[in-house]
Parts: sequence; structure tokens; C-alpha cells
Amino acid sequence: MRKLGFIGSGKMATALMKSLSGSQYAISASDRSREKIKGLEKSLKIKAFSDNISLAKHSDIIFICVKPQDIEAVLDEIKEAAKGKLIVSIAAGISLAFIRKKLSSSRIIRVMPNVLCDVGKMAAAFSLGKGADREDAVEIKKILGFSGISFEVREKELDAVTAVSGSGPAFVAYLIRCFINKGKEMELSDEISKALALQTIEGTAKMLSEKGIRPEELIKMVMSPNGTTYAGMQVLENSDVHKIIGKTLEAARKRAVELGR
Repeated sequence: MRKLGFIGSGKMATALMKSLSGSQYAISASDRSREKIKGLEKSLKIKAFSDNISLAKHSDIIFICVKPQDIEAVLDEIKEAAKGKLIVSIAAGISLAFIRKKLSSSRIIRVMPNVLCDVGKMAAAFSLGKGADREDAVEIKKILGFSGISFEVREKELDAVTAVSGSGPAFVAYLIRCFINKGKEMELSDEISKALALQTIEGTAKMLSEKGIRPEELIKMVMSPNGTTYAGMQVLENSDVHKIIGKTLEAARKRAVELGR
């Protein structure tokens, strides 16, 4: 049984570990908070380590799930124990080259996951570093598959992935909030407005995915000449909403570039 070790047990790491429960992988974790890691050991039935070096020695694949400002110290700490092993970093903005300088004898993969792994709907991407091979790519795709979908991309494309799917859930949640609040303004109850908005968003995504149709095709299916949808679409098409959304994603991408090292 392959051994996966998680250094850091924040929300993303915990969600990934949770998704792997019952899989063919043996999961372990380490964290600075002894109380937190003991809680995970009990709730997720994983093996807990009190230090990162012991976890690295025990693991075949090591997930680095610490904050970007803490990663350098962690890499220095596990350098010897991680030799020849597969290192998977989910630390935002930390380049493959940066990790490679610290762990020159390890195989490295950089992953950009998103918070939706907590409900099995993650949209992620990953890039292979020097030394990582096709077998490693297949393995990481398999691991990420327990939480959702993933795609292999060039590292320079991870900044765009950060904008579209990494930050994307927050942007979509903002739009959903707009639907809910306007529904309430139009005298729907909070409960009904929320339920209608959530079901509509979820159903739209599912229909586009399962039917294999493009957004513009669905718009045509819903919109009849001079009908209610047509009236609303006129407002959208005559506004700068598409530019605003574009600027939103571009701002997130640019910030990802700025934070990179």
C-alpha cells in the first residue's frame, strides 16, 4: 500500500485526506498543532506524526500543504528524508524551480487545487517538475481524482488556473449572493430565494456538462423572442459585465504572478 504523507493539515489538506479515506492509500499527517493532528488521527483514522522528518521518512509521496511563507523552512527540514521521493506542493505561488533548489534529488509536482475538494467537486491542475515522469503524472491524477477533476498544464498556466478555478468559487459565490439578495428584494423568502438560486446554478453547470452543449446554446434554449429572458439578456449584453468578470479574473491572475517565487 502506497503511503501518502501530508505536511500541514489546513482546510485544503484535510479535505484531500478526507477524500482519500477508504482508498488504497495509507494516509498520515504532521502539523505544528499537536491537538489538531490528534483530532484528525481520531476523526479520519490516519497516522499522526509529531514532526515532519518522521513523516517524510515514512511516506512514499509527500504533500506539502503549508503556507507559502513557511515552505522554505519545511523544505530545509525534510531535505534528507525526502531524497528520491515524490513531492507534491499545493503552496500557492511557490515555483517548481524554488522547490527544486531545496530538494534537488526529489521528483516534484506542483498542484493548484480548490476548496471544492471538500464536496468532491474540485477543479485542479498540476505541473510536473524536473525528474517527475509519466508514472508520477498518472499517480497524481489518480490521487486528485478522489476529490474531483484535474488537468496537467505547463507551470506558467497555473496562474490562469489560480484565477479561474482557484479563486473561482469565491467569484461564483458572489454572483449567487446577488441572485439571492435580489430574489429577497422581490419578496421571496430567504429560504426560497437561496434554494432557487443554488439549484439553478447547480443545474445549469450539470446541463452544460452532461449534455455537452456550449453556454450560448443553453442561452438560446431558454430565451424566446421578446420574452423575460430576452429582456434580462438585453441588460447583460448592453452592460460591461463581461469586461468586469474579465478584469476580475485578470486581477487574480496578476496577483498570482506577483506572489510567485
